[in-house]
Amino acid sequence: MNENLSFYSLYSKYKNLDFSTYFKKVNDDEIINSFNKRSLNPDNLLALLSVKAENYIETMAQKAKDLSLQHFGRAILLYTPLYLSNYCINECLYCGFNSKVKFKRKKLSLEEVEKEATFIAKTGLQHILILTGESEQITPLSYIKECIQLLKKYFTSISIEIFPLKTNEYKELVALGVDGLTIYQEVYDEKIYSQVHLKGPKKDYAHRLDTAQRAGDAKMRTINIGALLGLGDWRKEAFFMLLHAKYLQDLYPEIEISVSLPRLRPQVKNFKAISKVSDKNIVQIITAARIFLPRLGITLSTRENSSLRDNLLPLGITKISAGSTTAVGGHINSKEKDVQFEIADQRDVATIRRMLLAKGYQPVLKDWVGV
Repeated sequence: MNENLSFYSLYSKYKNLDFSTYFKKVNDDEIINSFNKRSLNPDNLLALLSVKAENYIETMAQKAKDLSLQHFGRAILLYTPLYLSNYCINECLYCGFNSKVKFKRKKLSLEEVEKEATFIAKTGLQHILILTGESEQITPLSYIKECIQLLKKYFTSISIEIFPLKTNEYKELVALGVDGLTIYQEVYDEKIYSQVHLKGPKKDYAHRLDTAQRAGDAKMRTINIGALLGLGDWRKEAFFMLLHAKYLQDLYPEIEISVSLPRLRPQVKNFKAISKVSDKNIVQIITAARIFLPRLGITLSTRENSSLRDNLLPLGITKISAGSTTAVGGHINSKEKDVQFEIADQRDVATIRRMLLAKGYQPVLKDWVGV
C-alpha cells in the first residue's frame, strides 16, 4: 500500500467540520438539486443526510427504488456468518467478545468447522462469512487457512471478518480462494473511537482505517465496510462511511464495494448506545447511500427485526443474512448462550427465501464460482 495514499487524508479534510451548523444551513434547493444530479459530491451527500432532508424521505425512497432496480434488478444475495472463535485481546466496550468479559471462550476444531459447514450447506447457501475475535496467537493465520481449505469443499464464496492483515497476507488468502472482506471501522469519530477501544491492537485507528485499502491492493473481489450505528452521531458516521465507500470505488473500480448498517444490539456488558438511531434514520441513510452511490452494495443484517428488514428491501438492499447466529458453533448448537450480540431476525434460510419470493425478489444463493 502506498503510505501517501490513505482515506485518512480525505477524512481529515472534513473531521473538524461543524456538522450541526452545516446541516442547519442546508436549504430545499440543495436537497432537490441532489436528487437530479448525475454525479454527486460530498456537499450533496451532506444535504441528503441533513435534518431538512427528512421532509423529502418519500422522494428519496422513490429515487432509491428506481436506482436499485436499474443497477441490481430484484436480486438479493443471501449469506450466513460462521463464527470460528470468540477469543479476543481487544477491550472494546460495545462488544460481547471484550477481553475483560468473563465467559467460556471457544475455538472450533476442524472437525467442528466441518459440522457447521455441513449444516449450513444443507440450507442451500453458497456464500459464507467466517468470523473470529482478534487473537492472532489462538487463531493464527495458519488456522484460518486450514479452515478455508476445508470450507472450500462446501461453499463457492468465502468472505472473512477477522483481525486486520497485511497486504501480502490478504494476497495469500485471495490465492487460497477467499473473495471477500468485511471490516468495520466501528466509529469514524476519532475521539469516540479512542473512548470505546480501551486496549488491544484495535485501538490503532489509522491502521484499521487502511485495512480495506490493503485488501484492495491484494485484489480482493468484494470489500464491505461499515460503522456501528449508535456509537457516534449517525449523520456524521453515515457521511464518513459513504465518503470512504466512494473513495474505495474510485480507487478500485474493478472491486465490488459494499456497506453494512449495523445498529448496536444488546450484548454481554449491556453497553448503551451513545447516539440514538431510529428506524426513520436508517431509511434516510439507505436512501442517501443509494442516491449518492448507485452501484454500491448495501447489506442488512439480522441485527434488525424481520418486519423492518422486509420493508427496507426495496430501498436499495442487495444482500441479507439468513439463519444467523453470533455464537461459536451456534449453527449446530442453537442453545449456545455465549454470543457476540443478540440477533433480532431469527428466521431460517427457507423462511427468508419464501419471503423474498412472495415479495417478487430473486433470492440468490450462488452468484459466482470461486477459485
